[in-house]
Amino acid sequence: MKRLSVFFATAAASLLLTGCGLYNKYEHDSEVPDEAFGTSQDVLDAGGDTSIAQMSWREFFTDPVLQSLIEMVLTHNTDLNSARIAVEKSEAALKMARMAYLPSLYFSPQGTLARFDDNPWSKTYNLPLQLSLDADVFGSITNKKRAAQAVLRQAQMREEAVRADLISTTAQQYYMLQVLDRQLEILTMTDSLWNASLETQKTLWENGKSYSTAVNQMESSYLNVKAQIVDTRRNIRATENAICRLLTVTPQHVNRNKWGSSALHHPDARMSLPSGDGTSEDTGQRMFDTKFLKIGIPATMLEMRPDIRMANAAMEEAFYNTQAARAAFFPGITLNGTAGWTNSAGSAVVNPGKLLLSFVGSLTQPIFARGKIKGNYRISQLTEEDLKQKYAQTVIDAGNQVNEALADCEAAREKHHFYHRQVDVLREAYTGTHELMDNGKANYLEVLTAQESLLNAQLSEAMNMYKGAQAVIALYIALGGATK
Repeated sequence: MKRLSVFFATAAASLLLTGCGLYNKYEHDSEVPDEAFGTSQDVLDAGGDTSIAQMSWREFFTDPVLQSLIEMVLTHNTDLNSARIAVEKSEAALKMARMAYLPSLYFSPQGTLARFDDNPWSKTYNLPLQLSLDADVFGSITNKKRAAQAVLRQAQMREEAVRADLISTTAQQYYMLQVLDRQLEILTMTDSLWNASLETQKTLWENGKSYSTAVNQMESSYLNVKAQIVDTRRNIRATENAICRLLTVTPQHVNRNKWGSSALHHPDARMSLPSGDGTSEDTGQRMFDTKFLKIGIPATMLEMRPDIRMANAAMEEAFYNTQAARAAFFPGITLNGTAGWTNSAGSAVVNPGKLLLSFVGSLTQPIFARGKIKGNYRISQLTEEDLKQKYAQTVIDAGNQVNEALADCEAAREKHHFYHRQVDVLREAYTGTHELMDNGKANYLEVLTAQESLLNAQLSEAMNMYKGAQAVIALYIALGGATK
């Protein structure tokens, strides 16, 4: 009994003298710069207390067909299901780490049959229950459990990151389908108009009022439109296949609404819609207006991003791993107990058997482990330092992504006005030039130039709208949106 008291006194003294700090909890001390998003005017205009990232993806993407597509992707996508499985594996690992506080209990019956010389056979048996408990005096088990909790949080954040990326990719592919449909509509309409121009030019040539070179030039441009129609249809097929891959289904047609039928992120932020007279309502700029594109406060918004929270959880894991590596320098205390029924009494065999109880406490103090303990501790410290640097870079990268997305939104907004006006001007020019050619007051080159300029402007306007939508989606994701 006296030896047992000395044993526990030694352990308590070691804890008081050397174990201080091993149970400390991780504290995040890295701050997000106030100017993480930059200092440009568009950033200042988009500031405020609220942010589009606080909207759920169902609020942000209002198109019901797109919402249905996203729901199916989130249900069936292989990458997201793998991320979910990783979370479950981390939960199982955490459960094991928590159970490490409990004693282990084993039932290990043994039987022996022995005989010496001509003596009768000696039969002995032992039916023990063996209990072993690791006393967490120096925080090794606690720090490993906390590290496992940090690993679980990383897995959860990784699942959120995969989820947000899938939502973003699905939305971008969906809007690409819509803009390709819009471009195909423009090309099909142009095909009809240019065919009429070609027939007019042929009639003029047959009546001796034009040259064959004019017919050839007109036909060449007409055939180029035909080729663009084929390319656009092929791009539509490729985009549909990309969406089907996200859905984990075989290639098939993907349903979608018409371009501009639904607002992207705000009821008033609608895309340009063709009106009855062939022109467009100039409402598309609202989609890129900073009045609706609120980014919020950097310190709040960036903490919504899964990658930043994952980087913070990685630092937390490294902190507790360092604590556990430090605890390896101190003694390991193990308590063992045995209770069972046996007929082996050392040098004699007794029948019937008797109850046997035993209790052993052991302390193991590392003295020389060939540098492993010190090396592991140093590696843990360096890993912790490295992750702090990576966290800082992750914050910088996040702010850069927000700034880039805002710049793309601003560029799309400014270009939208120019493209919209350009289309209206070139449509008037095309109509006027065609009338002049019909009256013999303009040559085919002027008509051809007007046709090609109008087509290019229409296609560019449609693609700029898509780039603007893509920039808005990128901004939403960069701020930490689509995580709820």
